[in-house]
Amino acid sequence: MGKLQGKVALITGGGSGIGQSIAKRYTEEGAKVVITGRRVEALKGTVDLCPAGTCLPFAGDVMKPEDCEAMIKATVEFGGKIDVLVNNAGIDSPAGAVADMPIDGFRRILETNLFGSFYTMHFAIPYFIKQGGGSIVNVASLAALRCPPAMPAYIASKHGIVGLSQSAANDYGKFNIRVNVICPGATATAMLENSMASVAEARGTDIKGALDFMTRYMPLRRAASPDEIGGAAVFFASDDSSYITGAVLPIEGGACVVDPAGPALADLGQAWGGEKA
Repeated sequence: MGKLQGKVALITGGGSGIGQSIAKRYTEEGAKVVITGRRVEALKGTVDLCPAGTCLPFAGDVMKPEDCEAMIKATVEFGGKIDVLVNNAGIDSPAGAVADMPIDGFRRILETNLFGSFYTMHFAIPYFIKQGGGSIVNVASLAALRCPPAMPAYIASKHGIVGLSQSAANDYGKFNIRVNVICPGATATAMLENSMASVAEARGTDIKGALDFMTRYMPLRRAASPDEIGGAAVFFASDDSSYITGAVLPIEGGACVVDPAGPALADLGQAWGGEKA
């Protein structure tokens, strides 16, 4: 018996990366899942990784409320109910500070990352209330807890997910609906690797070399694999977390404990007080 035996879940952005890993882990733990995204072929690739009959692809765009409502209905039709909603769909943000960011670009990031999570929650919560409970797992980012430079739209969207999640946790806890947030740090997905291309070029190295450079001051000194994020998503969907709601879990290799002054000194071969590192 798996930790999610008999549960039914909807996972947005399930065609690749973290969403794909969550879908695979959920089905291995006994759940039936519906995965959504805009790229049908990518969704089929996830289905092929899951046990037969456990994973249904559903093409849809989280920027469209009508698609989000259809995703929820498709999940209920597939599994007879919906126990878990995982909001993983999201897009990265082009670099640019507030005054440089195109207005349409800012709106697109917010509508995908934040509004999409709101839409699916809006349509799923009435089902959860009727069923007597449910679990929502929202995938944010380390950018929900820290502020990388020149990423205002992405940062605003991920901070917003934390606020939205905790507001819903507060409002719907009386219905046995739990809402928790996962905040992955550097994770070796296609989206991160694409964003590392310019770093690799500037350093005269490959993507692995760029990731090694970017993570060199983190305690674990590496990026996560998508599978390492999936375990937390299983925990928040399972009864093991039955008394946890409104939580925000960083999964970032210890990046949150790093003082930015420390790496600056380390580059000089120094420690605090002027001593050699």
